[in-house]
Amino acid sequence: MATSTFRNKNMVRPKKSAAAKRQRVKAQKKRLVSFGMTQDSLAKLQSDDLRALLSHPKRLIKALEVQA
Repeated sequence: MATSTFRNKNMVRPKKSAAAKRQRVKAQKKRLVSFGMTQDSLAKLQSDDLRALLSHPKRLIKALEVQA
């Protein structure tokens, strides 16, 4: 059995970087602002919460309309 990086896909798989995560979080915040959330409420959320809100955008938009 060969254990080179050619055969072992886990060894050559690209790693996630912190810069890429910051870019993703920034894009997600921008998307939530376009839905109608305020910057102050977004500052209190963690990145996991941002992704949870974006997983159901129609539900989020409806909740924001009721809130306003």
